[in-house]
Amino acid sequence: MTEYHTVYKGPEGETTQWDDIQRKMGNLPPKAPVWKPDKYAPEVEEARDAAWVEGRDAGELREAEDAFDDDRFLEEYRQKRIHELQVAAARPRFGTCELIRGNEFVEKVTNAGPDVWVVLHLFKDGHAGCGLLQTCLDELAGKYPSTKFLRIVSTDAIPNYPDANLPTLLVYNDTKCLQNAVGMNHYGGAKRITPEQVAMVLNSWGPMCLSADQDEERAQQAQIRALVARMVDKKAEGGRDEEDESSDFDD
Repeated sequence: MTEYHTVYKGPEGETTQWDDIQRKMGNLPPKAPVWKPDKYAPEVEEARDAAWVEGRDAGELREAEDAFDDDRFLEEYRQKRIHELQVAAARPRFGTCELIRGNEFVEKVTNAGPDVWVVLHLFKDGHAGCGLLQTCLDELAGKYPSTKFLRIVSTDAIPNYPDANLPTLLVYNDTKCLQNAVGMNHYGGAKRITPEQVAMVLNSWGPMCLSADQDEERAQQAQIRALVARMVDKKAEGGRDEEDESSDFDD
């Protein structure tokens, strides 16, 4: 005859008083921790706002086209961003400090274009200060190719221009001469002049020595602020509409 014994098993983790006493005495191993599932944490979706769009190039934005199907604001932003990148790519690129003649002055300096900053060095061969400044300008021309760096023999630009005024820098933009710098004191003198010092002086007069990223960022800052303001306004208007609908139901 088979005997059946009923064994009571309580909830997982529950112990008897006898087991607890035995564990205190060291006769039983420590109780195993009760398994608990991890707390539920919903996956956070990446916000597709102006900050999400910023920093992506034209190719990445085209690939992300499907992400903007239901958001006209971001689609408009995407199109403007692509246009800005295309405009930036089409900007004139120079990269050297070109030597020009007096009969080229109007064409290459005055009429260089409204979007082009021109840095013109009036120099003479053999002049120590001109040599130091020209070395700096050659380096800056290669580093900042969106700025047009030029040089011209001083007396070819201005007949009888005194050597005592050398070196001289002229800065042009949109047909106007906006700045002129005579001598070396603007750059800290012959012992302190460096490309970085010259770049700092030029940037105090206009955006002439900016990296491509800085140049693009500067051009977009105002537009980005306006677009983000529009996004906030749209959300605020949506919230007001919901409140109006709710009040209609309450009535």
